[in-house]
Amino acid sequence: MATIVAFCALYFMLIQLVSHQFISSVAVDPTKGFTALPLTKSNFVVQRPYDVPENQRYSFKNGVHKLWVYSTDKPHSPTSKTNPRTELRVSGYDYSSGVWQFEAYGFIPSGTTGVCVMQVFGAQAHATTLMLRVYNGAVSYYRAPVLIPHVYDKWFRLNVVHDVEASKVKVFVDGKLVHQAPGRGGKSHFFKCGVYAQDDASHYMESRWRNIRVLKKS
Repeated sequence: MATIVAFCALYFMLIQLVSHQFISSVAVDPTKGFTALPLTKSNFVVQRPYDVPENQRYSFKNGVHKLWVYSTDKPHSPTSKTNPRTELRVSGYDYSSGVWQFEAYGFIPSGTTGVCVMQVFGAQAHATTLMLRVYNGAVSYYRAPVLIPHVYDKWFRLNVVHDVEASKVKVFVDGKLVHQAPGRGGKSHFFKCGVYAQDDASHYMESRWRNIRVLKKS
C-alpha cells in the first residue's frame, strides 16, 4: 500500500511539472535584477473601435488608465476581422531576445467576463505567447488554469516575465509565482493590456491599470 501511495504522489508531481503550473505561497520581488525602462505617453498606443473617438473608450485620470469596450463594437480597424478591443499597446519596446518584464496594478470591475486583459503578443504558430483572460470573476492563463480565483473589484499587482532564449513565461500576482508556461516562439514580441473580447464575452468589458512599467534584465 505504501508503495502505491508513493507512486501516486510521484505521478502527480510529474504531471504538475509537465504542465508547467507552479504556485508559490512566498512573495518575492520579481523585479530584482531588472532595470525599468523610461515610459512616456508616446509609449502607450490606444487601440480602440475604429468608429468612435478615443475618449469614448479610454481615459487617463489620476494615474489610472481606464479602458472599456462593448461586445457589439467594431474592431480596431476597418480591415480587421478580430473581436472588439480597447487596449494599450506598449510601443517602442518590441523585443526578439533577452528577458523582459511587464509590471502593473490591475483592476477588473464586477460583470466583466469573456475577455483578455493582458497579453504578450507574438508567437510562432499563434498570435500570442501569453493571454490572461477573465471568466466569471477569475483570471486564467487562456482558458485554464485559473491564476486568480476572485479578482473583481480589487487592485492586484501583476508581473509577467518573458525569457525569450529559455522559452519561458512566468506570472506573478502580488509577488507570488502563480504560473509558469513554455514560450511559443516567434521573432517579435510586445506587451498589451486593456480589454479584448473573447468567447462568451459580457456586453460591457472594462479594466483599469496604473503604475505600468516595462523592465529588462540587466
